[in-house]
Amino acid sequence: MKIRNITLATFAAALCLSAVAPQVNAQSSQTTNQDLQPKPSIVSQAKADAPRVAVKNNLQCAGYISTSPVSQDLEIVGGEEEQDQYVYSQNNIIYISGGASKGMRENAVYSVIRPVGSFRSPFSKKGKLGIFVNEIGTVRVVKLKSQVAVAMIENSCETILLGDLLVPKVDRIAPLSREEKPLDRFAEPNGKPNGRLVLSRSGLEMPTRDQIVYVDLGVEDNVKNGDYLTIYRRLGKGNLIDSTDEEVVRPEDLGYESFEFRGGKFSNQAPRRRGENADGKIVTTPNAKKRRPRDLRKIVGEMVVINVQQRTATAVITRTAQEVHTGDGVEVQ
Repeated sequence: MKIRNITLATFAAALCLSAVAPQVNAQSSQTTNQDLQPKPSIVSQAKADAPRVAVKNNLQCAGYISTSPVSQDLEIVGGEEEQDQYVYSQNNIIYISGGASKGMRENAVYSVIRPVGSFRSPFSKKGKLGIFVNEIGTVRVVKLKSQVAVAMIENSCETILLGDLLVPKVDRIAPLSREEKPLDRFAEPNGKPNGRLVLSRSGLEMPTRDQIVYVDLGVEDNVKNGDYLTIYRRLGKGNLIDSTDEEVVRPEDLGYESFEFRGGKFSNQAPRRRGENADGKIVTTPNAKKRRPRDLRKIVGEMVVINVQQRTATAVITRTAQEVHTGDGVEVQ
């Protein structure tokens, strides 16, 4: 009987082990498979997700000031529906002088430009800066003939006119935005090339963030695409209105009469007098300003260069601390 009990116990233990073994093997196999699977990792997206400083119209239709003569070879001379319209935009069909005789090719893409005249600025010391050229849009040639080409307008930033010119399109790539740090509104001059903001697109006098401007720094000043420029203004400059109202009351204008507007000689608004005994002449704001350095300035914004010409550059404003004016100074960072 004892031997039989031992045999039964052994048999029961064997059954238990056979039931547990597959589970252990399954867990071991699962653990092995998990070890073989790739581990998740954290990848920094700072660079991949950094946006471009300019896109679409701000990049392809920014305009520029060029010192080179503008080619007149390719000109818009007609439109498919010119009997009903004299301005053209996206998806309209136009006719271009030149055709195959000027080396045009089917499916080629051209930029539409409009030179509007020689440009010089009262803010710049360089004199004539070049020819201001508006970039209006892009067209693609759909049919080529000997003396004329038929094209479709793919993109128009402004209305396109007969007489506008064409040049081969240059694919521009805007710089990536950098990781921004707080704007130092009291930064000192760094000794690098500096110039002036001479013009903004559409003639705006107070451009702001994401708008296109032009500066009188170019290739001759070692400026290149992607350069950051600081926008600054001399302290005390930039008001739209020049007020002639005095900021203080002159003591000779009023006596000690507290009921008078702005008080009298001893009112809180009376100006300081010179001298240790306050017996000298009064101190005015213009007089006080004479006793400070002449180069004090304030930082009003920042811009990035997206197109460089010989004497000028096209830039987009990326940050502002206050209003930006044409005529403000710019300095390469």
